[in-house]
This record gives sequence, structure tokens and C-alpha cells, in this order.
Amino acid sequence: MILAIETAGYACSVALLDGPRLIAEAHEVLRRGHAERLIPMLSSLPDGGRADAIVVGCGPGSFTGVRVGIAAARALGLAWHVPVTGCNSLALVAAEAMAMESSTPGITIVMEGGHGEVFVQGFGVDKAPLVSLSYVDAEVHLAGLTIAGNAAHRFKHDDVRATDARAASVRFLEAADCQLPPSPTYGRSPDAKPMATP
Repeated sequence: MILAIETAGYACSVALLDGPRLIAEAHEVLRRGHAERLIPMLSSLPDGGRADAIVVGCGPGSFTGVRVGIAAARALGLAWHVPVTGCNSLALVAAEAMAMESSTPGITIVMEGGHGEVFVQGFGVDKAPLVSLSYVDAEVHLAGLTIAGNAAHRFKHDDVRATDARAASVRFLEAADCQLPPSPTYGRSPDAKPMATP
């Protein structure tokens, strides 16, 4: 059994998986309050979500959301004595989109990044590295691409799938995609800057 946790975006999402089979999930789009909802959602899963391994979405996304999910995953891993690994939260959106539409060989994910920016990353035949762009730069960057993600609706495309990362989509990822260290991927520099030393 694998417990998947995803809190980097607007959604707070957990799932219990047996290989590719989804046993149970809880998924809520909250925007805020992930820390308050995560444990009750885990408790709603069979056996409290107890699993042999944990996979957690590492971002990019909200600074707070990313930390909430990773902290919970690490704590449960220590308590249960099970391994904890990470995955790219944007890859979860891409994997689900491509699994649902097998005719889509590639897709670019566009997720809200805060401060007037979006996180953009291409997958499949549209593979491209993660970047954080202003809405204006993203509009140019995304021209002609198939897009999905919770910021996709901001761009004028014929084929838009607005969705948040879902923990259950871990079942669509390759095993190698779930082997990141359980550490935050913020996608841009922190807002707070260290104080200058005299």
C-alpha cells in the first residue's frame, strides 16, 4: 500500500493506493487551511491511511502548502517506520491529463505561483524545465501548446483543463518519478530576504 499526499496547490488531497488500484481518496479544493484539513482527511482513509510507503507532492506551489504536506509525510514515515519519497506536483497534473486522454502525447502545466506569476513545465513530447513566469510572459510562452492546471483558465486557449494536483494521480506516474527526496521545490526565490549585515 502507498499513501499519497498532495498539498502544494489549492487542493488538499490524499489517497491510498494498492499499486495502480485506487483504494480510497479525499480531495478538497480549499485554497487555504490545508494544515487544518490534512489530518482529518487522512483519518477518513481506511486504517487512517496506514501504508507501507508514502509519496508526497514536493511542489512547486504555495510555500505553506508544500511544507504542510512534506512535514506530515515525514512525521508519518517516522511513526510508521516506512520510506517517504517525493514527486513533482506539476507532474501529477500532467500524468492525470495524459492518462485521461491517451491522444495527448504532451502537455504543459500552468499552476498559480502567487505574486502575479505562474509555474510552467512541459511533460511528454512537450517536455520543458520548470520556470516561473509573469502572466504576460507566460501568454507568449504557452502559444500553441496544450495546457492544463489551476491557472490554465487565465490564458486564451481552445483546449484548457483547469485542475489541481490530485494525490490519486500518483498511480499514473512511473516509479522513477516518485523517487525525489521529500524536500520542498518552491519554484521561485522566497519572498523574505535575509537582513543585510553591517
